[in-house]
Amino acid sequence: MIPTFLGSTILVFTILQLAPGGPLEQTMIQLQMGGMTGGGEAGGGSSSLLGGSVLPESALKELKRFYGFDKPIYQRYLIWLGIWPREIKHRDFTIPSGKAQVEKRVGKRDGQIWRVDVSMDEKGELSVFDKDGSPSPVWQATIDETHEDGTREAVIFQQEYSGILTGNLGKSYTYAKPVTEVMKPRFRISLFFGLIGYFLSYIVCIPLGIRKALKHGSSFDFISSVIVFVAYSIPGWALGGVLLVLFGGGSFWDIFPLGGFHAPMEIWEEMSFIEKVINQAHHAVLPVIAWSITSFATLTVLMKNSLLENLSQDYIRTAFAKGLSEKRVVWIHAMRNSIIPIASGIGYIIAVVISGSYFIERVFNIDGFGRMAYQAILDRDYPITLGFLVVVVLIRLAANIISDLALATADPRIRFK
Repeated sequence: MIPTFLGSTILVFTILQLAPGGPLEQTMIQLQMGGMTGGGEAGGGSSSLLGGSVLPESALKELKRFYGFDKPIYQRYLIWLGIWPREIKHRDFTIPSGKAQVEKRVGKRDGQIWRVDVSMDEKGELSVFDKDGSPSPVWQATIDETHEDGTREAVIFQQEYSGILTGNLGKSYTYAKPVTEVMKPRFRISLFFGLIGYFLSYIVCIPLGIRKALKHGSSFDFISSVIVFVAYSIPGWALGGVLLVLFGGGSFWDIFPLGGFHAPMEIWEEMSFIEKVINQAHHAVLPVIAWSITSFATLTVLMKNSLLENLSQDYIRTAFAKGLSEKRVVWIHAMRNSIIPIASGIGYIIAVVISGSYFIERVFNIDGFGRMAYQAILDRDYPITLGFLVVVVLIRLAANIISDLALATADPRIRFK
């Protein structure tokens, strides 16, 4: 699991960092366009500040520091993991020529202005001291640049180890909020639809596959096969659009709402608990059908073929020869071995349904997990994109373990030693 997680995250992280049109470039373009198109006094001031279409070096340096592009890519990855110190606060300042000590205000503590002394030794290294003369436990300082006149551009900064290994997924560029706050409500939405669709698929498909196996070659088997394969050939998002046209108040029946997770908030907040449950179920019917329809054929045919194969085995004929009833032979002996292929894929299905589906969420106007991730890629919101990656990779790895455990439980030939 650990090499898989590291390999996946390193690959995606590197691609995002090297891809053109990232957040730094977009911000620079916005600032430059603002400087060139601003009108009146504001426009003139912006143009002079930006030098027409070029950002000043100090602004570019601050942007790189904000987005973390002032460090090598390997350091950015280690900072993101949380095993390299992250810069959480900083203040730029200037050390005049011939001066070896400056006083710097860095914030407030207990309602009092917090000042520190920055001293430079003969080697040009900086040390930070509190007002009582003791070394500062939280602030560090370093020289960024030395000018010809002897003045030095320096920065005082504070660091901490904070990354995904400590539960910090970063802060969204778009929403200006922690990534966990942005993802949490959207993950619950995708989890809601995904798990309902998941359980619905198993509740319907396993009994249907058993029935088809026992009625193999009958009219019921033929008709049900046609229906499930037609459903399999239609993408879930396309079926969702058809369902909205048929049942969402289009040209036919006005039975279900056109979309959304539930009623608008101003109406939702006025509802009682029972009314909320009914309204939520009313909005969930069409999305759940679209979410789970593609897995119906796979699970149904897999269950049918597995049961047919086991019913033709020698141990089944032996059980019948011993006089056991058909019900006992099918449900006790054949069924346990028949669900082994189903059990081996249970984790994969969990990973797929929980990660969300952008197309279905887009069709039904649901602000879910998949739609959030797609929009984050378009917006170059790297913290959300990487946060989504972490969640999906962890779910997938956990799902693989679930598949192994389910397979070991269902298959009597597998034992952990």
